Amino acid sequence: MFLNALLAYLLLLRVIHLILFGKHCTFTQTDRVTTDKLTMFQNRLLKVYKHFSKIARRQEVACFRFYDHDLPEFPFAIEWYNGAVHAAEYKRRHGMEDEEHAAWLQNCREVLANVLEIQQGNIFMKVRQRKAGRQGQYEKFDEQKTERIVPEGGLNFIINLTDYLDTGLFLDHRITRGMVRDEAKGMNVLNLFCYTGSFSVYAAAGGASTVTSVDLSKTYLNWAKRNMQYNKLYKDTEHDFIHGDVMEWLDYMPADAYDLIICDPPTFSNSKRMEDNFDVQRDHVYLLKKLLKGCTDGGKIYFSNNYRDFVLERDSIPALTVKDITGATTPFDFQGKLNRKCYLIEK
Repeated sequence: MFLNALLAYLLLLRVIHLILFGKHCTFTQTDRVTTDKLTMFQNRLLKVYKHFSKIARRQEVACFRFYDHDLPEFPFAIEWYNGAVHAAEYKRRHGMEDEEHAAWLQNCREVLANVLEIQQGNIFMKVRQRKAGRQGQYEKFDEQKTERIVPEGGLNFIINLTDYLDTGLFLDHRITRGMVRDEAKGMNVLNLFCYTGSFSVYAAAGGASTVTSVDLSKTYLNWAKRNMQYNKLYKDTEHDFIHGDVMEWLDYMPADAYDLIICDPPTFSNSKRMEDNFDVQRDHVYLLKKLLKGCTDGGKIYFSNNYRDFVLERDSIPALTVKDITGATTPFDFQGKLNRKCYLIEK
């Protein structure tokens, strides 16, 4: 009832605004529709947050996604990060002027704050633009550097809620990370396209003998090292962070060197820092053949990507077994809404 009263109050403020600024102030059908849609958004949030937070508490998960474009009028991906909210609006043609869109976002923020019973200052909203290549992931949105520490699986990770396209922790891979930790003891682990190193931290926590992390971004490599250090796992003799183009680096990778390899490449990359562009559908066989050469006999490769129409060319991959583990690695909060594919490949 309180939330319905809030929406009525917001509508009243809109009418007062129109009066003060001398515009046509008749209460219109558009106003009514806007209020009805916000009520619909509120009711949906109440339902899904109650459902997902209950499962999260049962599984002791502190960070999870609870809304993903559920309503076409509210195209957000909304995630809970242990008391803070990251709401990314999918870029689309909404037909609103900048001022009107800003007001609409504020209304959405107020609804979120009241549904979740948190301060608006703990809600971070941004527009999630679709990028042609991975370099978009490296571009900054802001310079606020709003960082927080969040727990996952008994470990802690640094997230940034303002400055980048993503927060620094891909929530859809929490099960896969746990699988890596369970298998890492005594192994030499390689984490390619390592991003902020969450897989590397899990491997180290699982007792890996060595962990090598490779990424094109110095920013993310430094972030990965900070994650390792924050968890008091970093050892310079066991953990190596390599800055470079993964596809180039693979040409110099030693044979039969790694027992466990994690590879989560971009769908496409045409970064200026790469000699050639990368297309996961076109290049995945070449990539996996390289990885198999660097993998020990009996070693394992976790290979995943986010290309919606990806088709693995199984017959071209010279591996002992190739198993699709997408379903087994999809968490409760991504069921039915995850484009990612994940495979376990054994040499």
